[in-house]
Amino acid sequence: MLIRAKAPLRIGLAGGGTDVSPYADLYGGAILNATVNLYASATIEPLDNGKIILDSIDLGEKIELDAQKQLEINGELDILKGVYNRVVRDFGQPALSFRLTTSVDVPKGSGLGSSSTITVAILGAFTEWLNLPLGEYDIARLAFDIERKDLNMAGGRQDQYAATFGGFNFMEFYADEKVIVNPLRVKSDYVNELEFNILLYYTGTSRLSAQIIEKQADNFHKKSKKSVEAAHKLKEQAVMMKEAVLTGNLHKIGEILDMGWFYKKQTAKSISNPVIDEIYDAALKAGATGGKISGAGGGGFMMFYAPTNTRYQVMKVLNSFGGEVRSFNFTEKGMHAWRS
Repeated sequence: MLIRAKAPLRIGLAGGGTDVSPYADLYGGAILNATVNLYASATIEPLDNGKIILDSIDLGEKIELDAQKQLEINGELDILKGVYNRVVRDFGQPALSFRLTTSVDVPKGSGLGSSSTITVAILGAFTEWLNLPLGEYDIARLAFDIERKDLNMAGGRQDQYAATFGGFNFMEFYADEKVIVNPLRVKSDYVNELEFNILLYYTGTSRLSAQIIEKQADNFHKKSKKSVEAAHKLKEQAVMMKEAVLTGNLHKIGEILDMGWFYKKQTAKSISNPVIDEIYDAALKAGATGGKISGAGGGGFMMFYAPTNTRYQVMKVLNSFGGEVRSFNFTEKGMHAWRS
């Protein structure tokens, strides 16, 4: 028997960074994101030989351990170990013997929430295998706790909820790590137009999001006027984007993205760099009306809004920088687990 789970990656459309503490705790955050058909996958094969085998296909890392109740967190496949440790501890499980195989459709550091998404997928597989009493909010919150508390990985709160719930969601973030997920009913015509006009571009470089997020958090802790006011504008941007998507005012999306990109760069210096700025400017000259870096910034994926029929010229310009335009479709479903 095999137990499988997959969870979709997400693109952030607006409000990025306002889910980071302490901003979300002090002022409340808001983000609009949507999941796409790029996935993180996990497969559990129960074993009876007293071993634990952890195998990350995309990272090219594999380790074999003796079955035990808690695995050492030492920099080797810590996310895989962290989920196992928490499941055993929280749900009173004995030492389990199994093979866990994981894969992600994009490189590490992509800016599409891959770390959180693989955490959700692994947790989903364990939930299916062990019949754990976890609903959607429970899985997302537990994944957040594993990453941010158990493993001390810096980051915001949106990715775990996007991967678990799926679809277009307007998310609200409050003190005490309270999260409210508001699913949006976006007309299919609007979704098709968004898929045609949005270009997802991989720059060819990954980045260490933790360092950028830590700098953002530090600016919020210090109540840096520039960073806090920029985050306020990003929260406004999320509301504007929600209204545009729901009402079909799609011609405004590029302008809203461009506004967000301006303010996003003010929350931390390392979000952009000369190469990213050059790509962004070239895309706008080719016909895009706005765009942004995906995730924390510094590299990974960028997205651009190319309305009417400008996508072809924008794609040509983007490809000249040596990266790759990745095709995608939006998805309605979040994490899903099953038995094979």
